[in-house]
Amino acid sequence: MLTSQIPSRVEPYKLAARRERLEGIVALNKLPRLAEEAGDQTGDCHVVLEFGVDAQGRREIRGHLQATLALPCRRCLVPLSQDVSSDFLLGMIADEALAAELPASHEPVLVENEQLDLLTVIEDELILSLPQVVYHDETECHVSAEQLVSKTEGTAEDSAPAKNPFAVLNALKSSGALKGKSKHHLP
Repeated sequence: MLTSQIPSRVEPYKLAARRERLEGIVALNKLPRLAEEAGDQTGDCHVVLEFGVDAQGRREIRGHLQATLALPCRRCLVPLSQDVSSDFLLGMIADEALAAELPASHEPVLVENEQLDLLTVIEDELILSLPQVVYHDETECHVSAEQLVSKTEGTAEDSAPAKNPFAVLNALKSSGALKGKSKHHLP
């Protein structure tokens, strides 16, 4: 089944029994949790979902999604375009207790009242696919390399030796002020 817009709710057990395929788009501005994680987005996410039943009788969803997101650079905070994609395999469960019975290859997805909120599933996968850190190339970044250096070279502090925090104890020990003190004696 080819659709231009992925439906927000489906009956996944029926789709799995018929081995249906949904392909379409989801508007990125309809995903509020993604906006919380990555900022406001425009454009669409292309989604392919294949519903089916595996050899052991487990109902599953094989999916692929792809989107271009505007993610903030960690240095200058100016957004840059990042392609994000994900391939995933979901095992449908009616109760969270059944999640442990799924093989490691399957991520559990909870189906309540034989309904599944596809937008939530797609949003979860997009969030999990976000890169940890995003940077512009140094030549394109709005923060120069000089601004990234935390301190300037050749200052007076660099030439002065660092003070030893235990110098006071060393002086007391040398003067004999600590002699005769027992380790286990409390004042």
